[in-house]
Amino acid sequence: MPAASETLSANLQRVLVNLVDLQLLGKQAHWNITGKNFRDIHLQLDEIIELARSHGDLIAERLRALEAEPDGRAATVSRDSDLPDYPDGLVDVGKTVALVVEALDAAAGSVRSIRDQVDEEDPATTDLLHAIILDLEKQRWMLSMEAV
Repeated sequence: MPAASETLSANLQRVLVNLVDLQLLGKQAHWNITGKNFRDIHLQLDEIIELARSHGDLIAERLRALEAEPDGRAATVSRDSDLPDYPDGLVDVGKTVALVVEALDAAAGSVRSIRDQVDEEDPATTDLLHAIILDLEKQRWMLSMEAV
């Protein structure tokens, strides 16, 4: 496989940044959630955090395999993330669910938005993107059922 183009590198970097931010947002929510059903959501947030960490690692390693350089530094994530900001302080369960669902939507949406471009250059990497979309959307569905 030849080295990734600038476009492929930038697209995968965008996915990486959003997955790193999802981990951080998930931890912030995990530490500061309060209210009824706290434990269930607290544990589900652990699943989301692990999923984002695992997929982020795969994307970073794929970037390296394509001779590109992943950048997961805090300043880069803060500057480039597509995810909404998460508030300071304690956040009740209902608001936490809504905010994390919004973040999952943003993360999955960003992957969907670059999928076709990635597929044109590197169909093998598209398989990784499909897995990310499926996992993020499953977590979104499961978490959103808490708000019903």
